[in-house]
Amino acid sequence: MTANLPYFDRLFEGLRQQNPEVTRVFGRHVHWGYWANPNTADGSDEDFALAAERLAQRVCDAAGATDGLRLLDCGCGFGGTIASLNDRFSNMELVGLNIDGRQLDRAREQVQPCNGNTIEFVQGDACQLPFADNSFDVVLAVECIFHFPSRDRFFQEARRVLKPGGKLTLCDFVPLPITLAIMKGLPKVFQTGVAETYGSVDCTYTVADYRNLGRTTGFTPILEEDITVNTLPTYPVVRRVFRSTGNPESDRATASIEWVSRLGLMRYWIFSYTALS
Repeated sequence: MTANLPYFDRLFEGLRQQNPEVTRVFGRHVHWGYWANPNTADGSDEDFALAAERLAQRVCDAAGATDGLRLLDCGCGFGGTIASLNDRFSNMELVGLNIDGRQLDRAREQVQPCNGNTIEFVQGDACQLPFADNSFDVVLAVECIFHFPSRDRFFQEARRVLKPGGKLTLCDFVPLPITLAIMKGLPKVFQTGVAETYGSVDCTYTVADYRNLGRTTGFTPILEEDITVNTLPTYPVVRRVFRSTGNPESDRATASIEWVSRLGLMRYWIFSYTALS
């Protein structure tokens, strides 16, 4: 199994070259950061790393993560969310899933169980989960669902592996309805630039689409939270990291995403659902 994720190729190259910015910013978490007060962000690598940890914790808290649960993190990256849970809770069965074996290799190197927890990293497709029915209390997808071939199929699979009453929680970039029309009219060079940096992405799912998807796949919503403003200090840091790796085109692609986010046309949401009986 392989994945076309150019930004991970660049991160791996930066790690191989021991680029200190790449290591500090994306050595543990590979997702945006969260600032309760964005005005306090100072733009440093260290501040961003703390913000990325806060985002992971916020998503896990929305899922009701606590001691003793069996939890699946789909699209687990370098294992940062698993590491966060491992540090905070005890007697959990933590499973990280990713289609990219390179990411799993790093996760296995970086994350060791403590606090009576068990940790397993599994290579697999989030739309064809290699797990038994009713086998997890929580399923997460932290800033990765836009890479999945089908959100509908992922929700179906998450519902299958969750126990009744279990939680599915994710965060995603969500457009306003008007944004979809604007995106269709954007120059091909914009769309190509984003794809050449972030690979295959689908950021066309609206809040209404998520509500309908949950309803039709056996979930009831328990949380919908727009945290766009709290994530905006991410962009200057990510752009600087790309420049440090000699990838000005990735800087420009990220600047395009920053532009639509600061205009409010692309929002950043956390969604949490309960699996119906």
